[in-house]
Amino acid sequence: MINVKGLDHLVLTVRDIEATCAFYHEVLGMRIERFDNGRLALRFGNQKINLHEVGHEIAPKADAPTPGSGDICLLMDNPMSDLVSELQERHIDYLGPVSRTGACGEISSIYVRDQDRNLVELSVYENQES
Repeated sequence: MINVKGLDHLVLTVRDIEATCAFYHEVLGMRIERFDNGRLALRFGNQKINLHEVGHEIAPKADAPTPGSGDICLLMDNPMSDLVSELQERHIDYLGPVSRTGACGEISSIYVRDQDRNLVELSVYENQES
């Protein structure tokens, strides 16, 4: 039997890589990483999001790479109240907080959209809320 150990990276197809990097770096604190002849990725923890510009995807690629089709959940180090305050200060629209079920239990989540309209869920495990 094959067993999955974890997630290394995922790929987002975007309209404007520089604008995407700005959002994920400035708002969510991800590090921008260059690799393989100038490709860009967004690094956080032990994972990363590789970026493909629409029309210039790297093979092999998704069957129908489309900006705005992403729906990801990110685990945050901050308390939910800090996340809400930061989004309000930056005038970023959000939905929530709401209760959801994460991979390891109950989470509190707020939802934002990046410039390509990808859904980005920012979550904190409820037992981490202190």
